[in-house]
Amino acid sequence: MTTPVNAAPKVLLIVEDQLLIAMSLQDEFEDNGYRVLELATRHQEALTMARATRPDLALVNIDLEGDDDGAALAWDFRAMGIPVLFISGQRDVVELAREAAVASLPKPYSPAEMRQAVDYLFRHENGRPWLACPERLSVFRPMPTGDGARPPMPDAA
Repeated sequence: MTTPVNAAPKVLLIVEDQLLIAMSLQDEFEDNGYRVLELATRHQEALTMARATRPDLALVNIDLEGDDDGAALAWDFRAMGIPVLFISGQRDVVELAREAAVASLPKPYSPAEMRQAVDYLFRHENGRPWLACPERLSVFRPMPTGDGARPPMPDAA
């Protein structure tokens, strides 16, 4: 991803209980100009981070630490105006929760493949829909516009 001069890098929140996967994604994104918040493994932890620093996109696995449910987290993020990319191999659960997310990239994936998917979502958001969609990325609905038109953050509980 090429960040335009004077443009702030896009902020990502990775919610994944498999830390090696999460760390490899974090490295890939940071090496390519993204800002990645501290890694989250649980629902409440991710909500707290999102309230403190609103991410431009949350990458959410379905099975989280301690039997937390990534699909439920995606619905919470949607209510907050934070778009979600599911990063799970559980296609049946993803399909049931697709209205909570903007897209899905099933496991297994490489960090580079995940970055290409995220790059595509942001490029598409910025008015370049003609760019080819990565092969395994399923897009459910458009990303919120990049013009700051997201709903205001709800007060912290």
